[in-house]
Amino acid sequence: MRKTRFLLAAAVVATTLTAGLWAGTRNDTAEAAVGPVTWSDEFNGAANTPVDSSKWKFDIGGSGWGNNEQEYYTNSTSNVRQDGAGHLAITARKENPANYQCHYGTCQYTSGRILTADKFSQTYGRFEASIKIPKGQGIWPAFWMLGGNNWPTTGEIDIMENVGNAPNTVYGTVHGPGYSGAGGVGGNRTIGSALGDAFHTYAVDWSPNLIVWYLDGSEYFRVTPSNVSGNWVFDHNFFMILNVAVGGYWPGYPDASTVFPQTMLVDYVRVSAWNNDNGGGGTGTGNALKSNFSGRCIDIPGANPVDGARLQTYDCNGTAAQKWTANSDGTLRSMGKCMDPAGGALTNGTPIQLVTCNGNPVQRFTLSAAGDLVNVSANRCVDIKDRNSANGATLQLWDCTGATNQKWTKA
Repeated sequence: MRKTRFLLAAAVVATTLTAGLWAGTRNDTAEAAVGPVTWSDEFNGAANTPVDSSKWKFDIGGSGWGNNEQEYYTNSTSNVRQDGAGHLAITARKENPANYQCHYGTCQYTSGRILTADKFSQTYGRFEASIKIPKGQGIWPAFWMLGGNNWPTTGEIDIMENVGNAPNTVYGTVHGPGYSGAGGVGGNRTIGSALGDAFHTYAVDWSPNLIVWYLDGSEYFRVTPSNVSGNWVFDHNFFMILNVAVGGYWPGYPDASTVFPQTMLVDYVRVSAWNNDNGGGGTGTGNALKSNFSGRCIDIPGANPVDGARLQTYDCNGTAAQKWTANSDGTLRSMGKCMDPAGGALTNGTPIQLVTCNGNPVQRFTLSAAGDLVNVSANRCVDIKDRNSANGATLQLWDCTGATNQKWTKA
C-alpha cells in the first residue's frame, strides 16, 4: 500500500498468470502451523465510540502517502469508529470540515488509517480479518503490514487490497528491496460477485521462507525467497494497518460514478501464533496425544473411523486409533480422517469427534508449547469432560484454563 503504484496492476496480473513461478520447492520452506490467538480485536464497543487506543493508533495527514492519494486521514469518529453492531467502520467522505490541506492543495476527501505500530507486532503466524469492503471508482481499501519505517528495506505484506475498478478481485503482494512499487510480487483472485457485496475473510499464513494468501479459507497465492528478485526481508516483526484510500496512481481517481460516503466494515482482526514443528508443540515425542491428567491417550472408539465417532481417552496402546499426524493445513489426522468440533460449533461443551477432512478452518488444531491442544478457530482447548480419568472419557471444547485435564503430551 505504501508505495508508488505505477504499472502495479499489470505486474500483478503478469505474475498471477505465470502460475509455475509459485510452485516453489517445499524443502526450503516451513509451512505455517497455526497456534493460539495472540492478539485480536472484535470491535464490540458502543456505537460511535473510538477504536481501542491500547491496540490502535492513527496516521494523520494528506501527504499523498507516496501514492498520490487524495484523502486527508483524520482521527475523528466521523472517519473511524465502532458501529455498535460488532464492527469497525472506516469511512471515506467527500468533505473538508476543517480546511485540511493536502499535497495538491485544499483536500477534497477525508478517510481513516489505523495501525498497530508501537502497540503490537509479531513475527510469523496467521493474520486474518473479516471485512466488507467499500465500492466505487477511485476507492482503495487495504489490510496490510509493514516491517518498520524504512520502506522497502524493512518489507511490506499486503494481505488484502482492492481497487474500485476491479470490484470482484482481491490482490495480495509483497514488497522489499529490489521488488517494490511496480515490481512488487503478487497474485490475485477474482470471484463471481463484487467483494463489497458481503463479508469475506482475508488472511496470510506466514512462516520462515513462505507466505500463503487466502480468500475465505481458500489459498490463491504463495511466495518464497526464490520468487523475489532481492533480499527476503520477512523474518522480523511486522505491524498491521487498515485504511481506505481515495485515489492514487493505481486505482485512479473518483469520477461522477463514485458515491460517497464509502465505508469499510471490519468484523474482526485476529492474529495467531506460528508453531515451528507443524503443530506438534508440547513436550515429549511420538504421535500419540497423552493426557497429563489421566495418563490415557486420545483414541478413536473401537478403532472405527466412522464419521461422527466421538473421541475418547483410553489406555495408551500404540494402535492406529491413537496415532495422530499434524498436517501443514493445521489439521490433526488419524486413520485418514480429521479431529473436528461436532457440527462445526465453537462454543464451550462442543464434543470432539472424528470426521472426513473437508478443508473447513474449524478443523485446525495445534498443540502449544505449554501442552494446550487448541482449536484455532474457537481459541478454546480440548478438555476431558467432567475431569473423568476413566477409560472412555469424552472430549469437549472449553475455555483454556491451564487445568491438567486440558494438558497433553506427545507420547
